[in-house]
Amino acid sequence: MNKLISLILKGLVAVLPIGLTVYFIYWLFTTAETLVRPLVLLVWPVDYYFPGLGVLTCLAGLALIGLVVNFYGVRYLMKVSHRVFENIPLVKSIYGALQDMMTVFSLSNKTEQQSVVSLEIQGMQMIGFVTGEKMGQRLFGDANLVGVYLPLSYQIGGMTVYVERDKLTPLDVTMEEGMRIAVTGGVQSKK
Repeated sequence: MNKLISLILKGLVAVLPIGLTVYFIYWLFTTAETLVRPLVLLVWPVDYYFPGLGVLTCLAGLALIGLVVNFYGVRYLMKVSHRVFENIPLVKSIYGALQDMMTVFSLSNKTEQQSVVSLEIQGMQMIGFVTGEKMGQRLFGDANLVGVYLPLSYQIGGMTVYVERDKLTPLDVTMEEGMRIAVTGGVQSKK
């Protein structure tokens, strides 16, 4: 009986990550298609509509928005809307959290290897990500403190600590690999 349970668990470990990834991508595409399809049909003839056109339209729209955001007038409007959202009590919390989350995800676009660091705390080495070079100076003056985000394993969350730069040891891993190691508790599927 134990052998059967062991085989079932091995099968689950093999299938679950692939299955959940495929399902998430499927869910993302079908949701985008469902939301965008009525808008596409306003300007596109029904006879020429094909499955996936909503997703393609959504991707093209996001690329267009990415291009338009670079224009001066649009940047000004974005700043004004940012100020408005920051002054509405409940909206401020939601908007700020979403904006911070996007900032954390955009950290993986950094090319600097020094962004992934090790920090020793009471004899333990913790993986962290340098996030606040200038904020440490702003908050603590001339103390030469750097903001380091320490993610928690298997959770969406973590903590930011401010430490002296010389207490950090740069790690030779990419941001993506460092985040994967930190979030999964060091369990790696790749060898």
